[in-house]
Amino acid sequence: MNVQAKPPVRREAMRIAGRKVTTDEVVEVFNPWNNQLVGTVPAARPEHVREAFATARAFTPKLTRYERQQILLRTAEALRDRKEEFARLITAESGLCWKDSLYEASRAYDVYSFAAQLAILDDGETYACDISPMGKRRKIFTTRVPLSGVISAITPFNHPLNMVSHKIAPAIATNNRVVLKPTELTPLTALALADVLYEAGLPPEMLSVVTGNPASMGDAMITDPDAELITFTGSVRVGKHIARTAGYRRVVLELGGNDPLIVMEDADLDKAAELAVQGATKNSGQRCTAVKRILVVESVADEFSRLVLAKARKLVAGDPMDPTVDVGTVIHERAACEFERRVTDAVAQGARLLHGNDRRGALYPPTVVDHVPHDAELVREETFGPVIPILRCPNDIAEVIRISNSTAYGLSSGVCTNRLDYITRFVNELEVGTVNVWEVPGYRIEMSPFGGVKDSGLGHKEGVVEAMKSFTTIRTYSLPWPA
Repeated sequence: MNVQAKPPVRREAMRIAGRKVTTDEVVEVFNPWNNQLVGTVPAARPEHVREAFATARAFTPKLTRYERQQILLRTAEALRDRKEEFARLITAESGLCWKDSLYEASRAYDVYSFAAQLAILDDGETYACDISPMGKRRKIFTTRVPLSGVISAITPFNHPLNMVSHKIAPAIATNNRVVLKPTELTPLTALALADVLYEAGLPPEMLSVVTGNPASMGDAMITDPDAELITFTGSVRVGKHIARTAGYRRVVLELGGNDPLIVMEDADLDKAAELAVQGATKNSGQRCTAVKRILVVESVADEFSRLVLAKARKLVAGDPMDPTVDVGTVIHERAACEFERRVTDAVAQGARLLHGNDRRGALYPPTVVDHVPHDAELVREETFGPVIPILRCPNDIAEVIRISNSTAYGLSSGVCTNRLDYITRFVNELEVGTVNVWEVPGYRIEMSPFGGVKDSGLGHKEGVVEAMKSFTTIRTYSLPWPA
């Protein structure tokens, strides 16, 4: 295997119901590490989006549960067999390191495998009607049916394969049609995935992939008359724009996070430091569930900070295609410059820079900052990169909880303590969608519910089970049921 091999420039087309469609205007995709051209994709116009939705709406999927299961299983197997091919493409267009890209390809296998297993389960329920004096000898049954309209799926750059899969796999499992718009920053992986799905037997009318950006497409993905549900993962700003613009449509919005890792005085500090460093730097810190604030009580903060610094110094940042590298680039140089500025501003406010903040283009190595003021922009807003900010807190759980809840976000959290009284308070009082004890905030499996509160999300949660629910409508029917 030669992971260093330079991939050829991909001149891609959109996939509108399987048909390859090009445009004169294209969007160029560059490798963040070396700024080399990786590929081009068409810049779709509103009429292309309209064609994709109209074609999907005109098609009525009639796949049996078994047929859906088999398509999903074949897709999972293809991703497993072509894992390195997809990892190479992910790294080329996103700058994620080889280790992270291989991990993402493995996660996508789970998404399709789990969706396949769930597709064959009968999801109906039964309610007896003779349960009160006003009841009758009847039974009410439920079944879940696909949406009448089409799912509009819009995905971000940080997981070019897995975020797309979390939209498409549950849709196939529930016999729905999807028009997908991947971000213009990392669209190539999504197009490659579409071809795998077609090869696996998916009727092409059930999936279209349109490419481009708002400059050419406008709001077509969120205003098309055939779009019944919009599922979006990305920034709060865009999510709120979708909520304002979508009108009378279902929306599932998975937005940003400012996730704390909380370290209490009884914690195993070495284990907590390992979680802090890995949680803040995996995927170059570009995860909505990455560790973005480390809240450590003052009594153990000095020793914890020393351990974090030692572990961060061991990480290798560099060429993402080098298998020995731990941290690749962030998505582009503009983002890296923003992280650099926020750290510099925090230091000006009294924070202490212990390691890093030495940007080189889009490469922003792991950066450790201690004594970060609680109101610094670095930790007040979502910093979407490999910064490891340590915030010192009083030895008072109520104050730790208050500080954790003080931002506009509420996605996930990690807690390092063995005290059951602390754990129960964190579970009950942290304003987040997830509390992971002795794990990073990002821990999940592809099947479990996932999502947040406040500015971190709106609508149903993600995870294959919850997505399948949100992509269907419950229909009830009742029958006489004599004793």
